[in-house]
Amino acid sequence: MIDPVEPKGPRMVARTPRMERIEAMLVDDPHDPELRYFLAMEYFSAGDEEGGVAKLRDLTADSTYVPAFLQAGQALNRLGKVEEACTILRKGIENARQQGNQHAQGEMQGLLDSLE
Repeated sequence: MIDPVEPKGPRMVARTPRMERIEAMLVDDPHDPELRYFLAMEYFSAGDEEGGVAKLRDLTADSTYVPAFLQAGQALNRLGKVEEACTILRKGIENARQQGNQHAQGEMQGLLDSLE
């Protein structure tokens, strides 16, 4: 009996109705950090870790939306990209500090400490 071979490359994940609704809202405001964050979370919910990380990378590159930094750090760590996770967490810690968000700052610092 021949074992089936799994295809290489990115796994295709089904698009969800929620993804489509969020993307439709982003047409009107493509830089809305909350909508962009919700879209990334929908990718994770659909089982697309790489897609979710890609959305969070984009968001953390041009936004100070603090929850995105924690989620990006956690997801990158799950994918074994620890150095990148640490870099994003450091940036998120600074953003949280500047915004006076001590809770998020502490969560990210705890994760960063566990990775370093």
